[in-house]
Amino acid sequence: MKKNLFLLLLLLSVKLVRADEGMWMPYLLGQQVYADMVKKGLKLSKEQLYSINKSSMKDAIIIFGGGCTGEIVSNQGLIFTNHHCGYGAIAAASSMEHNYLKDGFYAQSRAQEIPAKSLSVQFLVRVEDVTEKVEAALKDATAADRNAKFQAASAEIIRAATEGTGYEARVNAMFRGNQYLMFVYERYKDIRLVGTPPESVGKFGGDTDNWEWPRHTGDFSVFRVYTGKDGKPAEYAADNIPLKPKYFLPVSIKGVKENDYAMIFGYPGGTNRYETSLGVKLKIDVENPSLVNLRDIRLKYMFEEMKKDPAVKLQLASSYAGIANYWKFFDGESKQLLKYHVYEDKQQQEAAFKKWAAGKPEFENVFPQYEKIYQAWSPYAKVRVYLTEGILGSPLAAFASSLGALENAILKKGDVKAAAAAADAARANFLKDENKPSDQKIMATTAMMYYTDIPKDQHPVGFYESLKSYGDLQDEKTYRTWAASVFANTMIFNDAKWKAFISNPDATVLQDDPAYAYSSAFVKNYVGKYLPLYTQFTAENNELGRLYLKGEMQRSPSQFRYPDANFTMRLSYGQVKPYSPRDAVAYDYVTTASGVLEKYVPGDYEFDLPPGYVDLIKKKDFGQYVDAKRKDLVVGFITSNDITGGNSGSPVINGNGELIGLAFDGNYEALSHKLQFDKNLNRTICVDVRYVLWCIEKLGGAKHIINELKIVK
Repeated sequence: MKKNLFLLLLLLSVKLVRADEGMWMPYLLGQQVYADMVKKGLKLSKEQLYSINKSSMKDAIIIFGGGCTGEIVSNQGLIFTNHHCGYGAIAAASSMEHNYLKDGFYAQSRAQEIPAKSLSVQFLVRVEDVTEKVEAALKDATAADRNAKFQAASAEIIRAATEGTGYEARVNAMFRGNQYLMFVYERYKDIRLVGTPPESVGKFGGDTDNWEWPRHTGDFSVFRVYTGKDGKPAEYAADNIPLKPKYFLPVSIKGVKENDYAMIFGYPGGTNRYETSLGVKLKIDVENPSLVNLRDIRLKYMFEEMKKDPAVKLQLASSYAGIANYWKFFDGESKQLLKYHVYEDKQQQEAAFKKWAAGKPEFENVFPQYEKIYQAWSPYAKVRVYLTEGILGSPLAAFASSLGALENAILKKGDVKAAAAAADAARANFLKDENKPSDQKIMATTAMMYYTDIPKDQHPVGFYESLKSYGDLQDEKTYRTWAASVFANTMIFNDAKWKAFISNPDATVLQDDPAYAYSSAFVKNYVGKYLPLYTQFTAENNELGRLYLKGEMQRSPSQFRYPDANFTMRLSYGQVKPYSPRDAVAYDYVTTASGVLEKYVPGDYEFDLPPGYVDLIKKKDFGQYVDAKRKDLVVGFITSNDITGGNSGSPVINGNGELIGLAFDGNYEALSHKLQFDKNLNRTICVDVRYVLWCIEKLGGAKHIINELKIVK
C-alpha cells in the first residue's frame, strides 16, 4: 500500500506545465501543487483544507442530489447551491397556485421550509487507498471479466469498511485503473427548500446565454440539512433539527479583483482527457452530431407547448432544462474539438507513444488493438445514440420500455405481483409529467429519423414494414398518423384497460400494446445484436486505456498529470481573469446589474425580470453589496479554474477560505474541456456571492437568512 500511495503522491506533485489546469485530490496535495497555490494567494495550510482528525474545509463541501455540489454556509446547516441544481426540487414544490419556480420563495421561518423528499446530500468522511486489494482480485483478469471482478472486490471492500456504521462507500478507479481509492460518505435525507429567486433571475438568459460569457444569471438556491434529535442522519420528520456542521464557510462581501486567488472545491462529474484520437474522431463524426440532432427535435416540440401554457411550462421545465443544457454543450464541444485540432494533437501524442513502445511487449500492441476495436464498433455507434436519444427520447416510449421488467417476470415466472406494483407506481409518475402533444410529435419524428439515418440492416426486423399500412415510409405524414394511433390505442393512457391488465398481467396483452410493441422492438433489437458488441468494446477500451496511461507514466514520469474527474472530491485553483476569445474582442472579468438591464426584455421567455427588480437597480439600492470600484452590483465573475459538470454549485473560495461565489458554468470557447483543457481560453463562470445575498435580502426580503451567515466585510 505504501508503494501505491507513494506513486499517487508522485503523480500529483510532478512538474506543473499549465498554470491552472488540474482537478486535484485535496487529501493528496503534492508539495509543488500546494506551493503554487500559496504563490497565487492561498493563506491556508493543507490541514485546513483537508483533515481526517480535525474539522476542515472538506467538511463543508457536499454532494448535492445526484450530480451537483453544495456548501454549508451556516452553523445551522444552511446550503448554497445553484438554482439549476435545485431546479427539480423547486419545480416539484411548485403548483399553479404557489409557483415558486416562477415567483421565487423564501421561508420566513423554519416551519415554512419545504421538504424536498427526492433530495439527499452526502458528506465525505474519509478516503482510503485500496489499490493493493483491488489489484490482488484483478490478477490475471481478462478485459471481459475485469469489471465483474472489480465489482465483486469493491463490494467486499465496502462491506468491510462500512458494516455497522451507517456509512456508504464507493471504490473509484483513478488514472484509468492504475490506482483505486475508496471514498466513504455519510448521507442525510431530510433536506428542505429554504429559498430560491424567481426563475427570471435564477435562469436569466435561458438557453441563449447558456455556456456564454458575459453572463448575468443569478444561479443559486438555498436549502437546509436536518437531522434527528441526536444529530445523526434521519428520514424526514417534522420535529427534526437543523444540522450542526463540523465546518461551514464564512462569506466575504469584499468583492473580487483581477488576478485574485480563486479555489473551487467540489465533485466534478467526468472528464476523459486521456482519450485517444480514435475516441475523439468517433465523438466528432458520429456521437455528438447524432445526439445534438435528436435533442434538437425533442426541445423544439417541448418548447412549442411550453410557450402556449404556463401549466405545461411548469410541467416540463425540469426535463426541458436537463435536455437543453447538454444539447448546447455537445454542439459546442464538437466545434471546439475541430477548431483547436484536438484530434491532431492526440495523434502527435500517440505517435510519440508508439515510438517509445516499440519492442516493449506490454505496450507495443496497444494502438494496433485500439484500431481493431474501433473498427469493430464504429459501424454500430450511431444505432446506440439513436436508441437512447431518439426512440427512447419519447417519454411514452421510454416508459413503455420499462415494462420489459414486467414482461420478464411474467415469462420467467418471477415475482409478477411485485413487478406489476412497480409498473403501476411508475405509470402514475409518468402520467404526472407526460405532455401528449409534444411527445406524440417526438415519437413520430424520431421514428422517421431512425428509419432515414440508420442503415436498413440495423433496423428491427419487420417493424418498418408494419408501418407501410399508414403510408409511404419516406413521408412524414405516415409517421404522424402512426404515432397518433399509438397514443390513441395504448393501454398506458386508458385507465380501464390498464387496471384490467395490471390486476391480471398477461404477456400477450402487453406485447400487443402498440406503445410497448414499438419500444420493445428497438430495445430488443439493440440488446440482442449490438449491446454485446458495445460491452466487448467498452471492456477492451478500458483495458487498453489502462495500459496506455501506464505506459505514458513510464515514458514521461515528470509530466503533469492528475486523475480524470469521476465525481469524487476535487480541488482546482486559479485566478480571477479576463480573456480575449478572438481578434478585437476582449471580455472583462465581471458583469454587473447594469448589464442585466441592458439585456432586459419585458415579457420575454428568457430575458424578463421579476417585479421590483428594475426599480431596485435603477435606484442603485445595493446596500452593503455594492462594488466600490464600479459603484454597481456585480452579478458574475470568471476565473481560470478547471471544472466540469458536477461542479455546479461548487463554492468559489478566496485565499482566506471565504466564499466569494458559486461556480455554475463554463465558457463556450472552451467546451472541449472534457477531452482537452485550453490554458488560454478556459474560464469558469461564477455568480458573485454579493449578488446572491442582494437577491435574498433586497429582492426577496429575507434578511433573516443573511443574519444566519458569518459575513466578512
